[in-house]
Amino acid sequence: MTNTEQALKERIKELTCLYEVSSIIANTDIELVEDTIKAIAFSLKKAFQYPKKTDVLIECDTISIKTNSFSEDNLTIFSNIKIFNAVKGKIVVHLNTSKSKEINFLKEEQLLLDNVALKLGNLLERVEIQKNEASLKRQMEHTDRLSILGEITAGIAHELNTPLANILGFGELLKEDLKSNPKAISDIDKIIKNAIFSREVVKKLMFFACEMPQQMKRLNLIAHIKNAIKLLDATFKKEQVKYIIKTEEEALWLRADPIQLTQIIFNLLMNAIYFSPKNGLVTIETECTTKNVIIKISDEGSGFTKDDLPKVFQPFFTTKPLGDGSGLGLSVVHGIVASHKGTITAENNSDKGAIFTITLPKD
Repeated sequence: MTNTEQALKERIKELTCLYEVSSIIANTDIELVEDTIKAIAFSLKKAFQYPKKTDVLIECDTISIKTNSFSEDNLTIFSNIKIFNAVKGKIVVHLNTSKSKEINFLKEEQLLLDNVALKLGNLLERVEIQKNEASLKRQMEHTDRLSILGEITAGIAHELNTPLANILGFGELLKEDLKSNPKAISDIDKIIKNAIFSREVVKKLMFFACEMPQQMKRLNLIAHIKNAIKLLDATFKKEQVKYIIKTEEEALWLRADPIQLTQIIFNLLMNAIYFSPKNGLVTIETECTTKNVIIKISDEGSGFTKDDLPKVFQPFFTTKPLGDGSGLGLSVVHGIVASHKGTITAENNSDKGAIFTITLPKD
């Protein structure tokens, strides 16, 4: 075979590879990206001058695909994979020259590699955009559901307030009239106690629905965190749970309702303690940006299941056993944060446990 025929044969292989890669990418399923990258790697291997002596490695984020194991001493060329102009991976091609030191890569093969890396980068950009769109859609649907729940909850709370006030008022009057009947007094005390408990539930519902009046003041977040920790110190010790505060600031100032801010921290810490194992660690972190303060509270518990995560802030949803929780604590926190024009998210830690991130505006 003449040099011209050989060169033509190699160009045909390269063009065939580019066509194959384009077809593979065009038919990619977003859920099967790893399979796509594997197919690209083997298509690329066939396109090189010495396919039996050539192996391909593609690395990107958590994905690592190689056509075979190879020695680092082999001859190598590579091309970076860029996603949104940032290097996020690479394609590496190895040529085994152990039996022949005369063989080498063609300059056209580097061009082919660069072209495939560009196509793969474009694919991964599309995948990233689709994932972000899907995530945004889920967040919007979640926000809409919480908004509707908030409106329903506010209506329920208002409807319950009046009869509860009547029960308490008439209960107190009956108690006064039946002073001479200890048995009746005992029963009325139970009625009053349960009515007061129900009123507290209504109050929590109104917190969730952002219906509680606020007294906004300029206050120091760090001082409120330390105060909440002080109040819960005995609980931490009793449950054998440790804590650590990570902050680089002595003071982080923001405008908030002091009682409601304490309630946010208190509820999240109580939740973290409850789900922490013995000798587990609860971490409280603070950050500061130009416009916001950020609080992160994490634990080392079992975290959330995939099904539970979207329901975390819904009222009456709880993963605690019956009798251990009303399912309103996190709903209240969500309502308070929303009323302060902030955001709160819940997610699983990369290691173990759950982490809540609260972002509140400084002003």
